[in-house]
Amino acid sequence: MAKVFQNFKNSKLKVDKVFLILIIVLIVVGILIFLSAALGILPSNELKFFSVVKSQMFYVFIFGFLALFIGSKIDYKYYKKYSIILFILAVLFTLSVFIPNLGFAYNGSNRWIHIFNISIQPSESLKFASVILIAAYCSKYSKQFNKIKFGLLPFLTFVFIVGLVLLVQPDFGTFLVVLIPAFIVYFVGGAKMRDVLILIVAGILTFLVLIQVRPYMKERVLTFIQPEREVLGSGYHLNQSLIAVGSGGLFGRGVGQSIQKFNYLPEQISDSVFAVYAEELGFVGSIILLSLFFSIIMRGIFISKRATDSFGKLLIIGIISTFFFQMALNISSSIGITPLTGIPLPLVSKGGTSLTFLMFELGVLLNISRHRVEI
Repeated sequence: MAKVFQNFKNSKLKVDKVFLILIIVLIVVGILIFLSAALGILPSNELKFFSVVKSQMFYVFIFGFLALFIGSKIDYKYYKKYSIILFILAVLFTLSVFIPNLGFAYNGSNRWIHIFNISIQPSESLKFASVILIAAYCSKYSKQFNKIKFGLLPFLTFVFIVGLVLLVQPDFGTFLVVLIPAFIVYFVGGAKMRDVLILIVAGILTFLVLIQVRPYMKERVLTFIQPEREVLGSGYHLNQSLIAVGSGGLFGRGVGQSIQKFNYLPEQISDSVFAVYAEELGFVGSIILLSLFFSIIMRGIFISKRATDSFGKLLIIGIISTFFFQMALNISSSIGITPLTGIPLPLVSKGGTSLTFLMFELGVLLNISRHRVEI
């Protein structure tokens, strides 16, 4: 166990300072955005306002920074060694939502468990464990991917297991955030074009089947196609989000001046936090925020190019892909480009489990940056 934390005492191994600064800047900006959005709760429920603000600050400054620190100190090579074990544990942890008196349902979905009066979403662990597993597998077997039994078949088995665990909850949004980064790692890791095309076709067909057998998914797709349908029903959330974004104009109403966050826009501190931000700071402010997100993504890609081994490169690609698609799905659903998914905006939205695991993953990326080839 002492070897796992060997970097604690090795002062010569420095993390990428640019990436660390970008993370801290996004965290600070995220807190300001969150606080402004949370003001929408204050007039109607003062107790809830102080509760959510206290909870978010606790997760950011205690669990979040602790996770970032620990992730940056553990030698990332150990994740490859225990990748299968970590994945199995994550699957079992995710399935714990179905244990009576431990898991609980919210809005018709079994996605959370209660431990010591704290709500935890176990599927967040599955995101990282999946990236580790695929990165480890590709770094070991990529030269044999021309054979289906080493390439396509194991990946399909992985997709089946993850799909079974998440879609039964149901949690299609998290399934996408697990599947797409894993697919990207598999593709970058040496997947054959034949297998890539098969997976794309299979993915499209699976989605078409799911929207037929899952009424809530079909309703979201129909609302996405026709936002004006059922304005006071299934289309209410999307329409209020579009109103918020549209009313922001070029420069926005001003910091703290959002109208939609007061009793109009649902989930203003989680799913719809970007809509509040866009209303207050407009198109220009949105571009600045997106630039910060993409700066983190591009710096992560830069670090991956300097990683000393294929596992490190692929693990970074997986972490950055997870970060990107959470950001992309949240923002695109707020502006009507994709259906609503319930995915939080990274390091901005309310969400203790998501924030903690994401900061741990970014810490792992920082650890990989310690072991770099100077170019």
